[in-house]
This record gives sequence, C-alpha cells and structure tokens, in this order.
Amino acid sequence: MRLVLATEKLVVQGRSFAGFPLLISAGKPVEPAQTFLWELLTRSGRRQSKLTWEKYGRSLFDFFAFCEANGADWRAEATGGLPSTIDWYRDWAKGEVKNTARTINQRLGLVVRLYEWALKKGLISRLPFDYTEVWSGRPPGFLAHVANNKVQRPDVLLREDQQPPEFLTREQVQLCLADLTNETHYQMFALMVRTGLRQVECRTFPLKYVFDPARRKDLVRGQFIRLALKPRDMKLKFDRPRDIDVPYSLMEDLWWYSIRHRPKRARMSDSRGLSLFLTEKGLQYGQTSLTDIFERLEQRLGFRVRSHMARHCYATYTLMSLRRSNYEGDPLLYIRDRLGHKNLASTSVYLHLINQLASELILKHEAELEELFAPKK
Repeated sequence: MRLVLATEKLVVQGRSFAGFPLLISAGKPVEPAQTFLWELLTRSGRRQSKLTWEKYGRSLFDFFAFCEANGADWRAEATGGLPSTIDWYRDWAKGEVKNTARTINQRLGLVVRLYEWALKKGLISRLPFDYTEVWSGRPPGFLAHVANNKVQRPDVLLREDQQPPEFLTREQVQLCLADLTNETHYQMFALMVRTGLRQVECRTFPLKYVFDPARRKDLVRGQFIRLALKPRDMKLKFDRPRDIDVPYSLMEDLWWYSIRHRPKRARMSDSRGLSLFLTEKGLQYGQTSLTDIFERLEQRLGFRVRSHMARHCYATYTLMSLRRSNYEGDPLLYIRDRLGHKNLASTSVYLHLINQLASELILKHEAELEELFAPKK
C-alpha cells in the first residue's frame, strides 16, 4: 500500500488537484478511504490547504496500512471479547509504536469521521464505538451540539493529560549545534530555533528572502530584521501569510551560506530550486527529510530531539525574554503573530509553561539564545 500526492495532471472540471492524497494498493485506489477523502476535502465548502490534504491522507494511510498488514477488516466490530479493528489499531499505535495520546487521537478523529460517513452511506450497519458525554472546557462554538457545556465524545479516543510543549534546553541546543557538522543541517536547525519556523516552512524557505544585511544602511548589527512570509513563495500552514523577525547575525550566516555552500549543491542538479536549502544532490528537501535528520540526531545524542521542539524552544525563550524585558507590547500577542497561530489559546500554552518552570531554571535560561549564536571569534 502506498500514499502518493497527485501532480498537476489531476484535473477535475478544469481545476487542478495537485497535492491531493491518493491511497493505492495493488495498483487500485483503497476504498472507501479514497472516496471519503474526496468528498471530505473537495465538497466540504471550506478551503483546505494542501498541508491539510496531506495530513488527512497520512492519517487514513496509517489506519488502512495497518489493516492491510494485519489482515484486518476495517468494518469488523467487537465480538466474542475481541476488540474491533479501530480498537486494535489504537492499542497498536499506543503499545507498539509508542505514539502519544494526542497523535493517536488526531488520527482516530479522522477515522471516526470515516466510520460516521460510512454509516450514512450504508457501508456499515453500526458504528464500532459508542459515545460518552463529557464536560467541555471550551465555550461552545457556532451551532455546536452541546448541552450545559457537555459534548459527545467517541469512547475509542484516549484520555489526553495536559502536557506542556516539549522544548530543548540551552545545553541541548548547544549539543545539537556541535553535532551538526553538515553546514546545511546546521543552518536549518538554527533557522527553526531562532525564528520558530515549522519544518515544512524551513525546507521551503526561499533563497530570495536572504540578503547581505551589511549592504542595508537602515540596519545595524544586533537588531531584528522583519521578513514577510508569503504562501506564493513557500509552504505556509493554511496558506496564511505572516511576519517573522530574523536576528541580524542569523541573516549574515544565511547570506554566507547562500553564496559559499548552496552553489556547490545547486551544481549537482539541473533543477532550478528556489529554496535556500538543497540536498547533497541539489534537490529540494522532501516531506520527511527533516524528520529523518532529527531522528538521526536524536540517536547520536541520546535525548529526544524533534523539529517541533525547535519551534517550541523559540517560543519559550522569546516569551520568557520579552516578559523580563521592557517590551512595551503584549509578549503573548507577539509570539502568536510570529508563530502564525490563529487564536491566542494555542499560544497560551507557552505562558503556562514558563509560569511552571522553577525560578532557578528561568534564571538559567535568561541569557536566551543570542549569546549562543554570537559571531564566532
């Protein structure tokens, strides 16, 4: 079984569906998953980003690939004391794969919607799970089906304990930098830690955004450089443009990388990549490339390292620094806008995190990352 993303050749009624997830097994589409995805992503009336397409595709691929590998029928219900297929998949993801409850629930959420859709279509006679009534900690949204702030929750989902965001300590960042002898990997890591870019944003970061700050008379060493990220130039979540602030010293490093190291890689391929970072073969980094880089880094260093931890690292240290400085604005709003969060609730988790940190840990990290990335003597 394979998951492939459609090219621009997939055209329906004059519209290109490049990037649409295709689930294929033995040369045929995996049904009913493919039909469900098509109806969900093209007929919902909402404009979905291609990143959402891929995420949904990978969630269903994970479930149906599990079914295929284990000879399981996705329609099987719990009988004779045996778990249903969706229960089996959940327990496998938790016990063998060691996925977090949040990751499992995110994937199960889409699988639950598949079953609900299949019930309406008459593909199954009943759902392989029940619903339980739970209290919602959030106010009901528009047309939300809640009573007394209670919601119906599929009982197949796992309980999620509120966990603070994972981030790297200053010492761990130092160890990562020391280990990353590959200059491209070093600069990608630095860009994510110091600006809060997601990994997909990092690997598609445009070459044209980089310049020599010394040639700009309006810039002085030590200041931040505001860059406007645009979806037409790079991949952004929900195609939502936003601004980031790049430290002067980081822009210097990226500029020197672009003229000293990138050309060597660009000559290895005939393709004219527009991204700043290229692989050793001169190609743009693929969808799982950074995940693989971080996993190998984790194996070498012996502690957990993930790309999202670099983003959390930026948010945690920057928020901490702004709160302890004379910053005149609202630090939380600043972090929200730099990270590209849609609402403040998503950003508030960092505020809870630093409030929970012991005072000695706050003092330990107060120097932040500017010292770490100071120009080398």
